[in-house]
Amino acid sequence: MSTERDSETTFDEDSQPNDEVVPYSDDETEDELDDQGSTVEPEQNRVNREAEENREPFRKECTWQVKANDRKYHEQPHFMNTKFFCIKESKYANNAIKTYKYNAFTFIPMNLFEQFKRAANLYFLILLILQAIPQISTLAWYTTLVPLLLVLGVTAIKDLVDDVARHKMDKEINNRTCEVIKDGRFKVAKWKDIQVGDVIRLKKNDFVPADILLLSSSEPNSLCYVETAELDGETNLKFKMSLEITDQYLQREDTLATFDGFIECEEPNNRLDKFTGTLFWRNTSFPLDADKILLRGCVIRNTDFCHGLVIFAGADTKIMKNSGKTRFKRTKIDYLMNYMVYTIFVVLMLLSAGLAIGHAYWEAQVGNYSWYLYDGEDDTPSYRGFLNFWGYIIVLNTMVPISLYVSVEVIRLGQSHFINWDLQMYYAEKDTPAKARTTTLNEQLGQIHYIFSDKTGTLTQNIMTFKKCCINGQIYGDHRDASQHNHNKIEQVDFSWNTYADGKLAFYDHYLIEQIQSGKEPEIRQFFFLLAVCHTVMVDRTDGQLNYQAASPDEGALVNAARNFGFAFLARTQNTITISELGTERTYNVLAILDFNSDRKRMSIIVRTPEGNIKLYCKGADTVIYERLHRKNPTKQETQDALDIFANETLRTLCLCYKEIEEKEFAEWNKKFMAASVASTNRDEALDKVYEEIEKDLILLGATAIEDKLQDGVPETISKLAKADIKIWVLTGDKKETAENIGFACELLTEDTTICYGEDINSLLHARMENQRNRGGVYAKFAPSVQEPFFPPGGNRALIITGSWLNEILLEKKTKRSKILKLKFPRTEEERRMRTQSKRRLEAKKEQRQKNFVDLACECSAVICCRVTPKQKAMVVDLVKRYKKAITLAIGDGANDVNMIKTAHIGVGISGQEGMQAVMSSDYSFAQFRYLQRLLLVHGRWSYIRMCKFLRYFFYKNFAFTLVHFWYSFFNGYSAQTAYEDWFITLYNVLYSSLPVLLMGLLDQDVSDKLSLRFPGLYIVGQRDLLFNYKRFFVSLLHGVLTSMILFFIPLGAYLQTVGQDGEAPSDYQSFAVTIASALVITVNFQIGLDTSYWTFVNAFSIFGSIALYFGIMFDIHSAGIHVLFPSTFQFTGTASNALRQPYIWLTIILTVAVCLLPVVAIRFLSMTIWPSESDKIQKHRKRLKAEEQWQRRQQVFRRGVSSRRSAYAFSHQRGYADLISSGRSIRKKRSPLDAIVADGTAEYRRTGDS
Repeated sequence: MSTERDSETTFDEDSQPNDEVVPYSDDETEDELDDQGSTVEPEQNRVNREAEENREPFRKECTWQVKANDRKYHEQPHFMNTKFFCIKESKYANNAIKTYKYNAFTFIPMNLFEQFKRAANLYFLILLILQAIPQISTLAWYTTLVPLLLVLGVTAIKDLVDDVARHKMDKEINNRTCEVIKDGRFKVAKWKDIQVGDVIRLKKNDFVPADILLLSSSEPNSLCYVETAELDGETNLKFKMSLEITDQYLQREDTLATFDGFIECEEPNNRLDKFTGTLFWRNTSFPLDADKILLRGCVIRNTDFCHGLVIFAGADTKIMKNSGKTRFKRTKIDYLMNYMVYTIFVVLMLLSAGLAIGHAYWEAQVGNYSWYLYDGEDDTPSYRGFLNFWGYIIVLNTMVPISLYVSVEVIRLGQSHFINWDLQMYYAEKDTPAKARTTTLNEQLGQIHYIFSDKTGTLTQNIMTFKKCCINGQIYGDHRDASQHNHNKIEQVDFSWNTYADGKLAFYDHYLIEQIQSGKEPEIRQFFFLLAVCHTVMVDRTDGQLNYQAASPDEGALVNAARNFGFAFLARTQNTITISELGTERTYNVLAILDFNSDRKRMSIIVRTPEGNIKLYCKGADTVIYERLHRKNPTKQETQDALDIFANETLRTLCLCYKEIEEKEFAEWNKKFMAASVASTNRDEALDKVYEEIEKDLILLGATAIEDKLQDGVPETISKLAKADIKIWVLTGDKKETAENIGFACELLTEDTTICYGEDINSLLHARMENQRNRGGVYAKFAPSVQEPFFPPGGNRALIITGSWLNEILLEKKTKRSKILKLKFPRTEEERRMRTQSKRRLEAKKEQRQKNFVDLACECSAVICCRVTPKQKAMVVDLVKRYKKAITLAIGDGANDVNMIKTAHIGVGISGQEGMQAVMSSDYSFAQFRYLQRLLLVHGRWSYIRMCKFLRYFFYKNFAFTLVHFWYSFFNGYSAQTAYEDWFITLYNVLYSSLPVLLMGLLDQDVSDKLSLRFPGLYIVGQRDLLFNYKRFFVSLLHGVLTSMILFFIPLGAYLQTVGQDGEAPSDYQSFAVTIASALVITVNFQIGLDTSYWTFVNAFSIFGSIALYFGIMFDIHSAGIHVLFPSTFQFTGTASNALRQPYIWLTIILTVAVCLLPVVAIRFLSMTIWPSESDKIQKHRKRLKAEEQWQRRQQVFRRGVSSRRSAYAFSHQRGYADLISSGRSIRKKRSPLDAIVADGTAEYRRTGDS
C-alpha cells in the first residue's frame, strides 16, 4: 500500500522545485488553467463572414454582443432573461446604478427583518409577546419594550442615515450628463439614460459613465489620458489608445453617427486588468484588449475630448462587479461572548424550571388550602407551575442583557475614533492619518500571535534610487574622483552640464561622468542609451519640464538615471522614440516592443537607427538573460561577480544586453509577430513563442543596481513585537536572496541564526511522515498525539522557503490534471470504492503534511516565504489559522496582498506607493510599518483590557440585579413577583448603570502608552486570553450571585420586626424594593470605581452622576403628581420620600454596600501585594520608570561579504505600456490589477549561486 501512487500527485513530481520561479500565475483562474488546451484558430475571412451574416460568437467565451448605434438590436427576444415567473428583462443592464438598500416603503419592514435576524433581538421580541399575556406576566410590558425600542431605534437611525447618503450619491451620479448620439447628432443625456451600444463624447475632467471602447480622441493617434483614482487610488495618469482604424475614420460627428461596428467580447466580469474581444467593421476584424477600454469611474485628463462605444453599462461595469461584499470578520471575544450568552440562557431556563416546580409544589401544599389566596381560577398546581415558568423567563430575562450588544458597539466605535485621532500614527509627509476602517475588531488587536507581512513597500520604502552599475565588467558608483581615486568624503556629482538633469539623483562617482563625456568606452554610452530607449515609460512636458509616468518605480528610476547621465527620453509616438544623446536629439523608429510579464522576466525593444540599422535592446533578470547570451561574452563572469557584490548590499539588480539584427531576419520574424498579434485564441502564448525566437545570442552590456531602503523604524518595530511574543512571517514575491538580505537588514535574521531552506524542510517533514506512518499510518492524527519537536532545544532558527518548495511540501502542486482525470470514470463499484479510499488517503496525507509544516515553521523564530503568489500568501495565513488556532494579522500595501489581508483575522493596509487596493480591502490602514507597534501594543492592548473589564463588569452587574428576584421567590410562594418597581427594572441598564461602564470601556488604561511600548511583555495577557475566559466569566457570575444574596438578605433581616422612629412600620414591600434598589445602584457604581485604573473627571462624574440621577428620577416617579396623571403606571406613590427619611433605612443601605464592597477591596489589596501582575509592578514604579532612559535599538552587525546572498531586480510584476505604445497592434500578456501598476514592489528576478 505504501508504494501506491495516485495520479493526482504524480504529474509534476519528477521536476525539482525551482527557487527562481513563481509556481503559477495568479492572473489565471482555475478555469483558465484547465482550458489552456489548443484550439484551431478559425480562418480570418470565415470569422468575418460569420460575424456579419450570422452574428454568432466565434469563441465560446466571447458571448457578449454589442451593435453600435442600434438600441433595438439589444432588445431582441434571445437577449431577454426570465427574472420572475413570466417577467423578463434584458441581459444588458441600463446605466442607472442602485447602491441603496431601502426606499420609503421598504425601510421599516426590511430593516426590522434584518435586525430580528440577530438572536438577541428576536429573543426580546418573543419576551415582549409573552409579557402581553396576562396569565403569564407579572412584569409590565414596557420594561422590555423601552430597551428594545432603544436598541432597534438607534440601529435603524444609523442604517437610515447611511442609506440616505447612498440615495443622494446614487441620484447625483445617475443625473450626471454627457453627450450621446441620438438621431444623428450629439445630444446631452443623463447617465441613467445611457444604454449599451451608444456612442458618447466625453470632455476633459469628465468621469467615464460606463465601460466604453475608445474610438478616437483629440490627441495625436487617439491617445487618451485617464486617472484611475476611483478604481485603485492612484493619481498618476494611465494611457489608453484607440485602434488605428477608428482613429482614422471616426473623428467627425457624421461618421460617428453612421458607425455600425459589431463587437463580440467576454461577458461582464470583475477583472479590472483584463478584456478580450473583437471589433468587426469594414469587412475586417480587429482584436480588442484592456488598453482600448475606458472603465467607469475613470476621469479624462489632459485630453480635450474623446469618443467611445458603450460596452458594459450600470451593474455590468467592472467597478460595480468589484463592489461585492467582503468577508465578515468577528473577534475571538465575540464568539466567546455569544457562547457565554448561550450559557446564561441555559442557566435562565434551569432557574425558571426549578422555580416553576417550586411554585407547583407550593400551590399543592399551601395555595390550595389558603382561602385568602383564591383568585377565582381553578387551575391545577402543575398548570400554574407551567404558567409561572414563562413568568420567570420574563422576570429573569435581564440575565441576558439586551443593552450588552449596543454598549459593545458604542465602545468599539469610540476606540476606532481614538485610532483615527492618534497624532503619533499620523504621517505628516503625505498627510496620511491612521484609519480604522472597521469598528468590530479593535480588541482583537490585543491578541495577535502571528504577523504576515509583505516586503516591498511594507518593510521597504518602494522608492527606488539608482546607486551603482556594472558596465563592461567594471563597477561604477563608489565615492571616487575623476582620476579613479576613492575618497571617503567627496562632493556629489554636479549634473549642471546636462540641461535635462532633474537634480534629484545623488551620485558620487565622478569617474563615470568623465568616461561618459570623453567617450573612450562606447559601451558606457550604449549602456545608458539602452536605459533611455528600452522601457514603456510615457512622457509629457509641464512648464518645460519632463515628467515621466512609469509602470513601476524601478523602471522610472532607470529612465531618470539615464536622463541625468545625458541620455534623456524626450518623446514617443506609436512608431518612434526620441532621445537626447548628450545634447543631440535623435529619433528612432520603433519596430516592436516585446513587453515584460512575470513569466518572461524581461522586456525588449527593436528599433531602426537613423542610419538604417536594426537593433534589439533587452533588459531583464539575470537568470533569463544569461540563458540567452551569445557564447562569446567576455565580461560575463565579471558582471556576475558585480551582481554578487550588489546583492550583498541589498541592491536590486537588472542585466542589460543587445544584439544587431539583419534586415532579412527581421522581415521573417515580423511576419510571425504580426500573425501572433491578431491571433484569436492563445494570443499571449503565441506572442511569447515568437519573442523567444528573436531574443537569443545577446551581447551583455552590464547590470544596474537600484536601492530600495527600509522604512524608518522597521528593525525597532520588529524587535518590540518579538518581545511581545508576536512571530513575524514575511511573505513576498521577491527573490530568495533579496528577501534574505532584507531579513538581515530588518533584524529578523541575525548572525547566530541557523537558516533552513526548502530542501532541509522537505527532508525533515519526510522523516516525520515516515515515523507517523510507522506508528499509525497516515491516520496517525487519530492516534494519541506525541508532539515531538523538529529541532533540538536551544538555538535560533529561521525558515526561508520559496513558492515552488511550498507547493512541493504542502502537496499543493496542481497542474492541468483535473481535466485528464475526469476522462477516466470508474466502471465498477469496486473501482469507485478504491478511488474514494485513495482520495481519502491522499487528503489525510496532505492534511498531516500541512500540519507538520506549520508545527515546524512555528518552532522557528522567523519565517520568510519568497517567490510566492498572492494565492499562496493567503494559503499560508489560512494554514496557521487552521492548525494553530492563533489570531493572525496580515499587512501589505499592494493589490497582490489583498487576498492575504482578507484571509487573516485582521488586515492592515499601508497607503504607500502601490495604489489603494490593499487599503480599501483592509480593516486598518496607516502610512508606515512602524505604526504597527503602536496599533498593537497600545491601542490593541488597551482595547482588549477595556473590553474584558467591560464584559466582566457587565455580567456581574446584571447577575447582581436579576438574581435578587430569585432569592425573593423563596418568600413569595415562587409566584414570579418582582423584587423591584417596574420602572426601576426598565431604567437600570439604560440610565442607572450604563454610563460608568461605557466610559471605562472607552477610557481605562492600566499603564500609559509610553510604558506600553517600553514593556512589550505586557501584551502577552491578551494572547493567552487571561482577562476574559470561562473561568473569569464564572468568577463574575459567582460575584454577582453573592452580591445579590447580600443585597436581598441584609435588608430582609433589617426589615423583620422593625418599627420606624415615628412608630410606623417601614417594612412594607414598596419600601423594601426601594432599599434594595438604592443599595444595588450604589454598590455597582462603586464597584466600577474599584475596577477603574485610570481616573479622570469624566469617570468620577459618571459614577456619582448615575447615583444622583437614580435618586432624582426615583423621587419624580414616586411623586403624587405623576400618580394622578397615570395611576395604573406609577403605583409607588410617596414610597421614596417615606422610606428614605428613616435613618434606619440609610444605615441598612450603607451596611449592605459595605458588606458587598469590603471583601472585594481586601482581595484586591492582597492580590496586588502578594501576587502582583506585570502591570501592577509597572504601575507601582511608573514614576521611576518615566525618568529612566528610553529603550535603544541594539547595534546591528551586517554580514557584508561573508556569504554570497544574491539580490535581484527587474521590473514590476506586470507588463508596462507596450500595447499602448504599439498602437494596439501588439497584444500582450494579461496584466495585474490596475492598482498594482506600481506593482508588488516590482518583481525581483535574479539567479542564485554562481553561474
